[in-house]
Amino acid sequence: MVDIQNISVGYDENIVLRNVSLKIYERDFLGIVGPNGGGKTTLVKSILGLLKPVSGSIIFPDKELKNRIGYMPQINLIDRKFPILVSEVIESGLMAKKNTSKSEKQEMVRLIMKEMDIEYIAGKPIGILSGGQMQRVLLARAIVNNPALLILDEPSSYVDQRFESHFYQLLKELNKNAAIVLVSHDIETVRSNAKNIAYVEETLDYKTLIL
Repeated sequence: MVDIQNISVGYDENIVLRNVSLKIYERDFLGIVGPNGGGKTTLVKSILGLLKPVSGSIIFPDKELKNRIGYMPQINLIDRKFPILVSEVIESGLMAKKNTSKSEKQEMVRLIMKEMDIEYIAGKPIGILSGGQMQRVLLARAIVNNPALLILDEPSSYVDQRFESHFYQLLKELNKNAAIVLVSHDIETVRSNAKNIAYVEETLDYKTLIL
């Protein structure tokens, strides 16, 4: 699905990733681990097209895949002061569906909110949500478009123990039809859920757990 070929990525003259190569396959469940500042989020941003590699290339054999990537960012990247409602946040995950009517999008949002059990906060601003509520909202936004590739950046940082087991069970269900990339500092969580693990600390070490 994604073929990362020998990329180096940096900010200004500071190279954060160096000569990284990695393939993401259909229905893969790839865990990305490594120390803070090691380049995990930089790798994710490169896959999403938010950062352009200094060298190397990222190839999508299926060009349409770029429109079918779901992304759940780190919670500290969310501006809680931004005046937007929960339902609007989730609907923003449907921007790639340009030929879908407003009413169809609203129905898709309603269904995913029901699945996430967050219908009761649909009209609330994100600034008043708890960490666990925000986790559900951002996951709903990431999967509302039925992604072929789902990227999750430190999802456990939202801290909602009541939802955690359901969260990872839901990921296993999603993994039946979608590839998942899970970035986490929690190695045990990654080991319990991932099929493959990539250790990122400027360069990359890749290990297969399940063939």
